[in-house]
Formats: sequence, C-alpha cells, structure tokens
Amino acid sequence: MKENSQSLQCVLIPVHGRQLLLPNVSIAEVVDFEGTETGANTPDWLVGFVEWRGLKLPVISYDAANDGQFVVPGENRGRIIVLNTIGPGHQKSPFMALVTQGIPSQTRLEEDQLRQLDAEPGPADLMQVEVDGDIAWIPNLEHLESLAAKVMV
Repeated sequence: MKENSQSLQCVLIPVHGRQLLLPNVSIAEVVDFEGTETGANTPDWLVGFVEWRGLKLPVISYDAANDGQFVVPGENRGRIIVLNTIGPGHQKSPFMALVTQGIPSQTRLEEDQLRQLDAEPGPADLMQVEVDGDIAWIPNLEHLESLAAKVMV
C-alpha cells in the first residue's frame, strides 16, 4: 500500500441481480430478515417495518425502489441493513432499512481500485462503478431517505 494513499472501509451488499457499495460508516447494524407485513395501499418498495432499538423503521426494497420488483430473500439468506440517514430530515428519522438478498461483505478500497462506469442509473442509483473487476452500484441515499420519510409513523 502506498504511504500517501487513502483507503475506505466499505460494504458490498447483495440485492437482486446486483450488489451495492456503501461505506462502513453508513451502516448502523445488520439484522436477520424474518419477514415483514405491510398494510393495504402501501408503496411497492415498502417491504414493511422493523422494530429496532425502540424505533419502527421502514424497510425498503432497493429493487422495487429502482423501478423493479421486490424479490423475497431466500431462506436463511436475507438480511436487513439498518442505515444511518444523512439528509435534511434525518433528525426526524435518523435511520432507515434495506432488505438484502444475502450477507454483506466488507472490503477496503483504495482510490485506484474504483472506476466509474457509464451505465444509465435508475431512480435509486447514484452511479455504477467497477471495483477490482466487480460491478457495483452506489445507491442514491437521498432518494431512499425521501421514500422512507413518506411512510414514517
């Protein structure tokens, strides 16, 4: 490793058909997915709510929020990622949650390992990147936070 290089601890999060890339500091906790229920007339991207540390957090399907469909995680595979919010309304809701299709994995990134690609992003995507030959999407957290804010109870 170069003496003056900067690295960032990140997490690769598997969702349906792709993986997301987020810095470690954006993740508050990873919990098991045990199924959730929503009421009538809820948005397609809302998987349900999870009780976490005395809070009721909306659980978002990244796939459905990105104009796809919610895919129920396979048995013993799904997790819920509790994310720290950073947007202007984060005082009202300091956390939100995403459902995953598997167990996230940690990675350390150097600047020269990351390359932006020219893929067309969906509404929940910020950009597509290549990380040492693997393709990942950096999510648009502001968009996801705005969705979560719409259903906060």
